[in-house]
Amino acid sequence: MDATSSDVTLDVNGAPVRARLGDTLAAALWPARVHGLFCGMGVCNECLVTVDGQESKRACMTKVTGPHRIERQSVPVRLPPLSTEGAAPILVDDLEVRTPDLLVIGGGAGGMNAAAIAAEAGLKVVLVDERAKLGGQFFKQPGDNHAYSDSQTEGGRARIERVHRAGVEVISGAEAWGAFAPLTVGVTTAAESLLFKPRRLIVATGAYERGLAVPGWTLPGVMTTGAAQTLFKTDGVLPGKRILVCGNGPLNLQVALELARAGAEVAAVVEAASKPGLAHAAALMSMAANGLDLLASGMSMVAELKRRGIPLLHGDRLARVDQEGALAATLASGKRFTVDAVLMGYGFLPSNELLRALGCRHEYDAARDQLVTLRDETCETSVPGVHAIGDCCGLGGAKAAADEGVIAGAAVVRALGGTPPPVELAAARVSLQRSRRFQRALWQVFAASRPLPSQPDAIVCRCEQVTLGAVTVALADGDPDIGEVKRRTRLGMGRCQGRYCASALAGLLGDRQGRIVDELAFFAPRVPAKPVSIGDLVRVAKR
Repeated sequence: MDATSSDVTLDVNGAPVRARLGDTLAAALWPARVHGLFCGMGVCNECLVTVDGQESKRACMTKVTGPHRIERQSVPVRLPPLSTEGAAPILVDDLEVRTPDLLVIGGGAGGMNAAAIAAEAGLKVVLVDERAKLGGQFFKQPGDNHAYSDSQTEGGRARIERVHRAGVEVISGAEAWGAFAPLTVGVTTAAESLLFKPRRLIVATGAYERGLAVPGWTLPGVMTTGAAQTLFKTDGVLPGKRILVCGNGPLNLQVALELARAGAEVAAVVEAASKPGLAHAAALMSMAANGLDLLASGMSMVAELKRRGIPLLHGDRLARVDQEGALAATLASGKRFTVDAVLMGYGFLPSNELLRALGCRHEYDAARDQLVTLRDETCETSVPGVHAIGDCCGLGGAKAAADEGVIAGAAVVRALGGTPPPVELAAARVSLQRSRRFQRALWQVFAASRPLPSQPDAIVCRCEQVTLGAVTVALADGDPDIGEVKRRTRLGMGRCQGRYCASALAGLLGDRQGRIVDELAFFAPRVPAKPVSIGDLVRVAKR
């Protein structure tokens, strides 16, 4: 990059690396290939680094603020002794308690709409989001050093401005680490730890991308499609010069084109679903009836791929990745590509940990292979006072999340004695039904089986490096359930807390043992919902 006044030099494992103030550490480290990256959204915890002696910092979520000293994270973490001389520990029950009318967790399309609706009606609203800027995954905003703009970033900017105009208290860069009945949420920020006990709670924590457990999917240079999009949209960094995109769904088409327009060579887009044909006519007609603009956008993307000479390979999937200087990616069909980066996005999994911890009822949706939160017409869950909106409840898309935000926000206003905006609420109800019909049709067109790990050397649990071979050995001894397999193999005990391996293991148990896949087939929810330091939960205060 060209030198600017915002340039600093990082000491990365003893070597100098130039970076820009305000970029994420992941973006600064990636071009030099001195650190790996997978999810790009703080879920996998594989990009942990030590920053100026402070361990367990997520590179994808931490900004460059000076000439830091960066070291790769050691495992296990070496915790320094905790000095309590002249101090008394403050336990979780002693933390400051905040009692807003409404707490919204998640600053994406749904969370922003819900917060704005409630605040405009006069309620005291706090919006907690773990990113530095609101917008979520769909409306993700560019970083301070990148001038990227498209219809999604502009749409996000308008929603963010509405949130601030409404007087919502926004707490960015904060982690909602635990949820407890009744309506209690633990939150950590860079400066303090808080307990929220709101009158109403809206959970809008979104979803994360589903990977594919094949040999080599843990190699540096293999990342989710969304991680590559975040690198580029937020900080202007391409994941590589030559890229292979594999997965299932329209996001892969969009990201492939965004990267190609920015100068990357996209070797191919590999789509697991079969090529649309006469069998999809009814679904395509439903898409046209309920979202003609979205259908036209999808068709335009396919046409642009063709114009650019980027192959779109239907009915195929990634089979393995090998490190041969560059990455050698092999497809199930036998096709082979040599690339700098392999992007994978095989659908999504809901970030429902807080909802499950609160006891909200869920059902398993076999078509989407995910747990779906049970809600009424106002998006209220089985736990009174708790509403859930957007993709954390099951994949529905950004438009549906935005409409659900209006509906849930209006329901909270009404429950607390206010008057919601009737015109906006009526429009959201109509729009939501159209969005849901469009999504049902969309995933009929993109229907593809969810492949289970099949190769013994494939790593199923990325954090603990547990292979399918080890899981197979555990399954051969008796008839273990998911908890017993976890104890026998350590699968699910790592830093991502089973987010990537739990669904794969639940599928394996269903396939090999005939177990019913339901809420009990997954790991039980546990606190903390995401890794937080002991120092964040037990503060030390001077007497």
